[in-house]
Amino acid sequence: MPLFKHFSKSFIEAGCDEVGRGCLSGPVVAAAVIINKNFKQNLVNDSKMLNFKIRQSLDVYIRENAVDFAIAELSPAFIDQHNILNASIRAMHLALDQLKNKPELILVDGNRFHPYNDTPHQCIIKGDGQYLSIAAASVLAKNYRDNLMIKLHDEFPEYGWNTNFGYCTKLHQKALKKYGPTIHHRQSFRLDYDVETD
Repeated sequence: MPLFKHFSKSFIEAGCDEVGRGCLSGPVVAAAVIINKNFKQNLVNDSKMLNFKIRQSLDVYIRENAVDFAIAELSPAFIDQHNILNASIRAMHLALDQLKNKPELILVDGNRFHPYNDTPHQCIIKGDGQYLSIAAASVLAKNYRDNLMIKLHDEFPEYGWNTNFGYCTKLHQKALKKYGPTIHHRQSFRLDYDVETD
């Protein structure tokens, strides 16, 4: 089913989404995207429904055809201090701060958001599968974060971040048990590891 381009045709809308909430390591990343009526559907959809190759191709299309977009990240240390929900919402605010075009309505994927300045917002559960601007934000955020985790993999190859991107897989858990956490792990998350000693 085609995604909706607008929640309301009366306002300039920015779609917001984040990725990385459930990861054991790496930052939480959020994106904000403004589209217009000329933005084509193509294959834009919830980023979780798309494979890596398609997302990379869509990333280029979104960056070239969106009216405006921005991406922001917050570190594991910030997540540990403020919790993942607050960090996720703060990352969305930081992305919105970077937009050159001020939105008149914010569409948020999910059911929680903190007011952003005086701009009204609408929380939409599974919004990344309903509205193009939110779906586009999910694609940009996921691509940005996946590529970042692939780079971090070069520094810490034991954890398999080039394939699990920081999520809790058997390989990731096994590495945690053997090597312990890195500076990129979220200490406030439950890291089920027992560091092995000689």
